[in-house]
Amino acid sequence: MVAVIHQGSSLREAVNYNERKVERQVATLLDAGHYPKDSADLTFKQRLARLENRAKLNQRVKVNHFHISLNFAPGEHIAKDQLKQIAALYMEKIGFANQPYLLYEHHDSGHPHLHMVSTTIRADGSSINLHNIGRNQSSKARREIEIQFGLVKADGRNGHAFELKPVNLQKVEYGKSETKKAISNVLSQVLESYKYTSLPELNAVLKQYNIMADGGKEDSRIYRNQGLVYYALDANGNRIGASIKASDFHFRPTLKYLQNQFVASETGRIKHCTKLKNCIDLTLLRGQGQSLGDLVLSLEKEGVKAVLRKSPAGLVYGITYVDHRTKCVFNGSFLGKEYSAKGILDRLGQKNIGSQLTVKILDEKQSSGASDIRRQESVGRFVSFDCSVNPESGKSVDPLLEDLLAPLSDDSLTPWQLRKTRRKKRRKNNNQ
Repeated sequence: MVAVIHQGSSLREAVNYNERKVERQVATLLDAGHYPKDSADLTFKQRLARLENRAKLNQRVKVNHFHISLNFAPGEHIAKDQLKQIAALYMEKIGFANQPYLLYEHHDSGHPHLHMVSTTIRADGSSINLHNIGRNQSSKARREIEIQFGLVKADGRNGHAFELKPVNLQKVEYGKSETKKAISNVLSQVLESYKYTSLPELNAVLKQYNIMADGGKEDSRIYRNQGLVYYALDANGNRIGASIKASDFHFRPTLKYLQNQFVASETGRIKHCTKLKNCIDLTLLRGQGQSLGDLVLSLEKEGVKAVLRKSPAGLVYGITYVDHRTKCVFNGSFLGKEYSAKGILDRLGQKNIGSQLTVKILDEKQSSGASDIRRQESVGRFVSFDCSVNPESGKSVDPLLEDLLAPLSDDSLTPWQLRKTRRKKRRKNNNQ
């Protein structure tokens, strides 16, 4: 069992997310814990009002709701009554005993999973501390429940965690489906499972699903307020449709959330560096003499997507590796110089088209410079041929030529304190 925890300030958005899935018949309301009525007898307004009224007891707390998904291994068949027991026991073990919650079973993924929505405000108005709740209370509760109910352990069979594969994780096609829903589906899978340390690294993954995360330009209001928006891309990678604010999604994939993911991924991905470098080395070894495009295709067959960064002129100036096997993203220079764009081109024995153009331009400049030198030399020969020079003194006999070749003194750059001041001549008084 795997528990994924989301926190936020909008109970209505969290409940609406699950209720919309119930309307589309891809989810079922299983239970309403600590409600005065059975879940079947509650209207939508009553389900939401119970949670919102509790949250109003302490309006100083901004993070007032708790949205959890409990994911089970593919192929596990668990009875509905047992799912209710697992959810109630989990809530009790993480410190949410006697808290009202709504329990939904979702059917739109390749594995069985539950969603629970609750509030962090107790009946007396105090709030539940969520600091490190996932690492501490949730991890302990998950392991105990796995043993008690005989579930597949998150540490998995043969020491590997089982992989949760969504059925509909596919590229976003603008106009063919609800854009926000499609983007939300991709983000909920990618943000939690992949390890990335910057926004460009995250975008290297998201662009494969026609999505882009944008923090705005430096002079924009989004950038100044540390905001973040997501938008869809067309087949050519161009922006299409309206952007959606990160805060509009129920799980709030904001810049602050991503920054926490950046820090957590720094150490988590290090152990996978060697595996990726070995894959690149072996691929290069097998296909000696191949082009950069062939290398990209060969790596893709091995489960590694090499994303090339190009200038408007088509110059390849960077490369990012998305390792779908380990769910890690690496910039080429992070792995080492030999795995950067320049290093890969050197190992392939290729030269960047842009560098060839640069060399060509330099050659043209050098050749034109040489002709200018030859032209100056010929001019010099012409001048020395026409001017008579005294061999003893080495000075030109022609005084006009001497004046033309004499250096000019310019004291415009000399500080005024060091400049020589001219003495004013006294006027003669003719009246004397």
